[in-house]
Amino acid sequence: MRRIEYIVKGCDPKTLTVRQLMEDAAVTCSPHATAEAVALMLCDRNFGSLPVVDEDRILLGLVSEFDLLKAMTVQQDLRKVKAGDIMSRDVVTVTAEMSVMDLIELLRKCHLIRVPVLEGERLVGIVARRDILFGYIKARSFS
Repeated sequence: MRRIEYIVKGCDPKTLTVRQLMEDAAVTCSPHATAEAVALMLCDRNFGSLPVVDEDRILLGLVSEFDLLKAMTVQQDLRKVKAGDIMSRDVVTVTAEMSVMDLIELLRKCHLIRVPVLEGERLVGIVARRDILFGYIKARSFS
């Protein structure tokens, strides 16, 4: 659930933070999940990527559609390949305190759609470009 959904009075959208915009119930997978299970989840939920976490929600990596396609092009059987084997380990992340303007700049500069939100190494949410747009509309709706 995004905190911005509970806003009751308007504000300047530029003052929003990642914490207000992020989805805190981020869907994740284990590094032991099969690539096929990850692909099914991405398709079923209309996601483009899935954070890979350990039992303490420590972010280990991210499996994207691209990672899955790359595995397919080298003839890997997605039923046998594990998320931990194909995940991207160099993941751009943000903190919950980051300002929306800094987030927009990061997404623009790195050509990203969504990023995991961390407190330390622990995943606490995920924020996407669509969340920023939703926050903007919500913040302006009471003005």
